[in-house]
Amino acid sequence: MKRLRHVTATFLAGTAGMALLASPAMAQSTEEAEAQEANQPDDDQPEDAIIVTATKRAVDLQDVPFSIGAQTQQDIERSNASTVEDLSRNVAGLSIQNLGPGQSQVSVRGVSAGQVVRDQPGVKEQVGIYLDESVISLSLFTPDVDLFDLNRVETLRGPQGTLFGSGSVGGTLRYITNQPELGVSLGMIETNLNAADGGGIGGHMKGMANIPLGEDLAVRVVGYYQDFPGFIDAVGPAQEDDVNHGSRIGGRLALLWEPDDGVRITPRIIYQEIDTDGFNRAEIYNLYGNAFTTPAVNLGDRGQYLLQQEGFKDDFMLADLTASFDLGGVELTSVTSYTDRSILVSRDASALTGSVSVDILVGNLGSDDVVNLPSNLRDTTELEQWTQEVRISSINDGPFQWVIGGFYSDTNRVYMQRLPTPGYDFYVDEAFGDGTSAAVSNNLAPIDSPYAADIPYDIKQIAVFGEASYSFDQVTVTAGARYYDFEEERDFISGGLFSNGDNAIGDTTSSDGVSPRVIVSYDVNEDLTLNLQAAKGFRLGGTNDPLNIPLCTGGADGPDFATFGNRPNYEDETLWNYEAGMKYSANGITFNAAAFYTDISNLQVTADAGTCSSRVVFNAPKAHTLGVEGELSARVGRNFDLSVAGSYVQAEFDEDLRTAEGAIIAGIRDGNRLPSVPEFQIAATASYSEQVSNNADGYIAVTVQHVGSRYTQPGDQEGNPVTFAHGLPFNGQDGTETTTVDLELPAYELVDISAGLEFDNGFDLVFYVKNVLDETPLLSFNRERGGRARLAYLIGQPRTYGVTVRKRF
Repeated sequence: MKRLRHVTATFLAGTAGMALLASPAMAQSTEEAEAQEANQPDDDQPEDAIIVTATKRAVDLQDVPFSIGAQTQQDIERSNASTVEDLSRNVAGLSIQNLGPGQSQVSVRGVSAGQVVRDQPGVKEQVGIYLDESVISLSLFTPDVDLFDLNRVETLRGPQGTLFGSGSVGGTLRYITNQPELGVSLGMIETNLNAADGGGIGGHMKGMANIPLGEDLAVRVVGYYQDFPGFIDAVGPAQEDDVNHGSRIGGRLALLWEPDDGVRITPRIIYQEIDTDGFNRAEIYNLYGNAFTTPAVNLGDRGQYLLQQEGFKDDFMLADLTASFDLGGVELTSVTSYTDRSILVSRDASALTGSVSVDILVGNLGSDDVVNLPSNLRDTTELEQWTQEVRISSINDGPFQWVIGGFYSDTNRVYMQRLPTPGYDFYVDEAFGDGTSAAVSNNLAPIDSPYAADIPYDIKQIAVFGEASYSFDQVTVTAGARYYDFEEERDFISGGLFSNGDNAIGDTTSSDGVSPRVIVSYDVNEDLTLNLQAAKGFRLGGTNDPLNIPLCTGGADGPDFATFGNRPNYEDETLWNYEAGMKYSANGITFNAAAFYTDISNLQVTADAGTCSSRVVFNAPKAHTLGVEGELSARVGRNFDLSVAGSYVQAEFDEDLRTAEGAIIAGIRDGNRLPSVPEFQIAATASYSEQVSNNADGYIAVTVQHVGSRYTQPGDQEGNPVTFAHGLPFNGQDGTETTTVDLELPAYELVDISAGLEFDNGFDLVFYVKNVLDETPLLSFNRERGGRARLAYLIGQPRTYGVTVRKRF
């Protein structure tokens, strides 16, 4: 109730504040800053044109010669989107696997290597994520950027290595913020209250102000606070309702200085903190509470068993400086950015630690008291990254356009893992003799931590890129390339009973090469353009962490070690994308479509290493994606709008990967599907607007989304449904218990409805319901030690009701 009162009070206070601001004392301004004006149509462009900068130049979305989607500020506001997952429903080919706030995985066009989990710090992202000009992607931990006061979100499909580099092997996602505006005072406040069906209460308070500080200076300030409603209930010693609730707080401060014509300097700082008390994990088996224990425990559809509380925290800070100089026909641009992040994933690992204790301690102790010790797995990531890009580009209206530049990045990332389990060393020494726990610590594991690891990374990258286009009447030819040179150095130090005491200092991965792109565009007429493209993408390889051999079934002589052991490295991943597209816009109808084929070599596939509680990355020799995608928007009648976005993707392995004995490894079999991505997904939005009074317009919108079936890992297709043998005689279980699970994540449909009033004085009132049918989307499958400790699904949010009040001034 305390939490409910807090969120409700925030909502009421914000609403009261906006009621005062609704008076016309401060004139409303709809002009955008000069940085946004480059993204607005000129007099020759249609009224609803969307200007994007996907080619490092400001052009109409319809003039970009490859497949791209863009969601505008109005799209974000009317869809009540608070995360990019909400927006992805209306973007063809874009798939978001939501593993909780701050832990989303993005894939484009079916290029996916499967679920990346908390203890795979060496895995590189397949989709590059940018906040304006600054790269912010970080494998699993791509920041969950708040969408308030964004100008648009761009989705660039297919490899974007020419202009955006490694990490954009499948595509690039760009958050574009609104920039400071000179000579204009304006602002906005937004407040929200929402409730999850059967869960908790959430809401937010957000505000923006643009303040001129003279003729050549302006500042834009954005601040926000958001509560996420929980919807997972925990039973056990750490019982709590709505255990996965959380919050996001942050802000942006940007300064625009134009000391002279053609000179723009924009320093900015962004800070965001995400803090949650749990995860959206719905368990179907837990060592401590399940259908076989005494007494039996029913976890329900949205439940989990906890011995101690969990949590996730992400502190993200970005400071950047963008400067551009008009040199007469060409523009020089410099982008300098510094990122500082601190991430903590704190999990209840009691079932994991307890399952190992049953295997290696209980037999020697004659007691299972050690199994009941609460155990906390704490994964921390500390990241510092500097990047510098300098480019020069043409800014004339001639047939020849070009951009050339250089890029440098220096990333220092330290990953640390600890497993504090108070009292554990006593049982280790009881079982194996005094001093055993100290002997296996490897001078790293602290007292009562059966596992510890430190893994620092140092990654340096340099690149030179260029792209040019020339228009021959109706035909435009674009060609570009990027030369890259990467070097990654990694240390691995581990200690504790569950480790092997591995020390590996100075493991190095390096690579260099060229990623080219060629595009031919043909303007059939002023309404229709046809495009052909061939482009190469690249993702750096890396070093696998050693297996936790004491946790593997049979140790070093067992089947898990035989399959997953002795695989120290994985190679660079490369692909070639070939596509043909069309773009049509006329008479209130816009239709963009593309057909593509992607040939992938050495696809980096992540897999659970059986019962070892380790993950290994393999290179699948050959794979492909083949598909079509399309986006349609149309004005149907005077007040009715319809939009449809969908894609069909066949994403499969083209070659087996087998052990020396001929067994398939990790599901990498010719014809098996690539993981995490549906074959078919489609979303349709219908909206109707009408003037309801002399000073207000009303609208109602309905969105229906279908997401096809998926697999979390490629191996889930092998022998599915899969029977997991728990094999642990504990708490009434005799060790013969099994659970059978269909690992094909089923298709699901989501329906959203919103209705709003938009007043001439800048006041908006919106009511909405998300997930009207109260579906429970199964987003991925989670297993600990091959099912011996825990089986669970990560699930989506239930039906949620909300109201938003917004005031522009």
